[in-house]
Amino acid sequence: MSFFRDMMKVFKKREITFLESYKESEDVYTFLFEKDRDVTWIAGQHGLFSIIHKKIKNPLKPFSVASAPSENVIRLTMGIGNEPSEYKKAMLELKPGMKVNMSGPVGTFHLQPNNPTVLVAGGIGITPFRSILKQLEAEGKRDGKPVHLLYMDSNKAYLYKDELDEISNHPSIDVTFLNSRDDLHREIDKLAASYKDDGKYLISGSKSMVESVSAYLQNKTISKRNIKKDVFFGY
Repeated sequence: MSFFRDMMKVFKKREITFLESYKESEDVYTFLFEKDRDVTWIAGQHGLFSIIHKKIKNPLKPFSVASAPSENVIRLTMGIGNEPSEYKKAMLELKPGMKVNMSGPVGTFHLQPNNPTVLVAGGIGITPFRSILKQLEAEGKRDGKPVHLLYMDSNKAYLYKDELDEISNHPSIDVTFLNSRDDLHREIDKLAASYKDDGKYLISGSKSMVESVSAYLQNKTISKRNIKKDVFFGY
């Protein structure tokens, strides 16, 4: 049933109005858009966003919605380096009041309510987890089912760090900042030993990072059905 709901959302496009953008870190920008009252999504899902103010070769790209459904904006955060793509150049050209098209948000990358959950983020892969954790914070209690965020960034940039520190005060949420693969593996070892195949494991980041962590979990006898992956590409 969710597949058909997602298909309907993909085919339904809407214009959303740009509000502002700002730098999160040296090469990372956040873009905020107005959220209409009838726009809904499950925390962790992604939308399809189209550039409409100019003609570019590939105007449609998927991005995780970094804001929670309980917030009053649609938030996109993306890496933009010194030589941005045509798409990202167009994003940087947005001025307040300008529009982009959005389809969705859709996808199965979200929490299951009845299981302890381990969230593993690499770099910009933190974006869907911000949405998930902000929604948990807004809803309050989660019936004791713990959520652990393992956030690895070798540069120690840690997007949203102040917010994540605040969220970690939630009784069911634990946040750990890491800067090496060895440290990440040690944390995974502890949590996988505790929850085994009763836990759910969500991984978000670059393709190499996601596949590496997924393989590591499977070597710890975590079944594929309990692992969800959200791969980020550079565009």
